[in-house]
Amino acid sequence: MTVAGETPPALVARVVPNVTGLDKQFDYLVPTEMRQRISVGSLVRVPLHGRKVGGWVVGLGPVDPLVPVEKLLPIAKWSSVGPSAEVIELAVWAEVRWAAARLRPFLVTADPPTMVAALPRLRRTVTPAGTPVSSGVRVTAPLTDPLPLVIDIARHGPALVVHPTPAAARAISNRLRKAGFTTALMPDEWAAAAGGVDVVVGSRAAVWAPCPGLRSIVVLDEHDESLQEERTPTWHARDVAIERAERADAACVLVSPCPTVAALRWAGDRVARPAQPELVNGWPSLEIVDRTEEEPWKRSLLTSELITHLRDRSKKVVCVINTTGRARLLACRACRTLQRCVQCEAAVAQGDDGLLTCRRCGTARPVVCQQCGSSAMALMKPGVSRLQEELAAAANRPVVAVTGATEELPPADVYVGTEAVLHRVRGVDVVAFLDFDAEMLAPRYRAAEQALALLVRAGRLVGAREGGGRVLVQTFVPQHEVLRAAQSADVGGLADSELARRRLLGLPPFRALASLEGAGAQEVAAATGLESAATTTGVLLRADTWLQLGAALIAVPRPKGSRLRVEVDPRRA
Repeated sequence: MTVAGETPPALVARVVPNVTGLDKQFDYLVPTEMRQRISVGSLVRVPLHGRKVGGWVVGLGPVDPLVPVEKLLPIAKWSSVGPSAEVIELAVWAEVRWAAARLRPFLVTADPPTMVAALPRLRRTVTPAGTPVSSGVRVTAPLTDPLPLVIDIARHGPALVVHPTPAAARAISNRLRKAGFTTALMPDEWAAAAGGVDVVVGSRAAVWAPCPGLRSIVVLDEHDESLQEERTPTWHARDVAIERAERADAACVLVSPCPTVAALRWAGDRVARPAQPELVNGWPSLEIVDRTEEEPWKRSLLTSELITHLRDRSKKVVCVINTTGRARLLACRACRTLQRCVQCEAAVAQGDDGLLTCRRCGTARPVVCQQCGSSAMALMKPGVSRLQEELAAAANRPVVAVTGATEELPPADVYVGTEAVLHRVRGVDVVAFLDFDAEMLAPRYRAAEQALALLVRAGRLVGAREGGGRVLVQTFVPQHEVLRAAQSADVGGLADSELARRRLLGLPPFRALASLEGAGAQEVAAATGLESAATTTGVLLRADTWLQLGAALIAVPRPKGSRLRVEVDPRRA
């Protein structure tokens, strides 16, 4: 207690500077005139190495008796309201969970886009009542409108809604407002969210948004890979939502037509599914083209079923193949020798320049067989550029090629491209996966759920079964569990087999996995003392838990000058 006239005891703020590459925290004195404004999460400016930089207050407390007060510099300026103390604590947990060894990336994500001098008044119309929302997974059909579910949850108190797509998040926010709820769309309405509204809505980063009195977190399309940050640290909005809800004693609801194995493992028996007829009506019509009887050396990706759709000028067709260039795998038509690099013997690819190029070492050579000298090649795996020519000839109408690098999309009735085309085109009648086996049988532990997610995305483009839309899949494994799940509109069997497979192999979510790439990867992996395995690009590490994995990686100093990339729970491992 401070007696009138006495100087109050010194107050020290622990500050994380907003400086790239600086991972330390520093102590500063809180000036008396700022004490009413500064709290954990406040944005401030502090002196550092002769200049003033921004930063976050992550702790407040008395002066350390071992540190002379006169050596502490004062905070120069209070700048803005910042992330709440609860979000700061969540970031401290995430720092270890994703082996970041730094708070800054999470705090930058949680920041307001502009400085906030004061919070607006509370704007809420909902009075929480009734039975609290239960945590768990809600299985829906691909074409089910999520709004009724969101409204039902929002009626129980302040809710945070995360959707992987910014445009969809904006649409949900607008529809909630029309339904009578006050909303804050992140990140632009950060201040309104911090002041208090019924529903805070946004894309991936919104899971770090302020939401006073939080009662529920809803993650829509939980299966979507966009919910995971591509840059390091590779945090996932689903896992942040689960942890945040648990800390706040709030409900966490994960919604998806094809929930991930990680979500189902977390939920246990808390999985709600609608009646089977409702699910069937909400899935698209799936046409499976069985190619098992085709002659191996005369295979073309243009089957008769596909050509029928291409030549129907009343239909808009999108063809999907995740192979760019002209060809990724070639064999000599004369001697049937698979074409390999003359230097490292890796398979070569044919680019748009016509040369055979090794993707491993970069060696290029003309299209000539090393075994017999023939220049006639069979395209075992044609790319987008080559397929564009074949499709145009078969359809007798123009075909537009689309990849992730395509900027402006010209109007057309037939498109071919990587899966990026599924995010760029609208009003589609047929989506055709030309080589779906490459997705289902990919050497990735998430291959099955990623393949099913592609079918969900395609289904949303073509619409419901009664509308005539169709998803065509060309495959040599027509009885694959992914296709059976999509045909029957029942993902439960696939989920059960995936859970059993991953448990047996010790893969996430039963054990923790991280990939290390770059100089020093082998050295760092060995120093952790964890299980490791070499890959073509680096090292895979495995531990019993995520926190054990993160702590082990943080504890190992990085080799000097190394630019090591650590990807926790790698998407393509």
